[in-house]
Amino acid sequence: MRALAPYRIWLRYDDGIEGEVDLSDLAGDGVFRAWENPDFFSLVKLGPGRSIAWGDDLDLCGDALYMDITGITPEEMFPTLMPTVNA
Repeated sequence: MRALAPYRIWLRYDDGIEGEVDLSDLAGDGVFRAWENPDFFSLVKLGPGRSIAWGDDLDLCGDALYMDITGITPEEMFPTLMPTVNA
């Protein structure tokens, strides 16, 4: 994983999937204002529970970013979480 400017990160997952994620839609809002400092943004690391983190107080769901890279849906990623329909 590495930070790319501006507001982009490159990720590689254990299954070999890799790609860039554009986070510019989050930048500048609330806690994401911290990313306006390029030095802070470059501190991206793997956090607890496979999260993508900046420090101890700012993280993103690694699974959500995986879905962004691959284009798969939550139902495809987590098929056992799909509700069952009783006929």
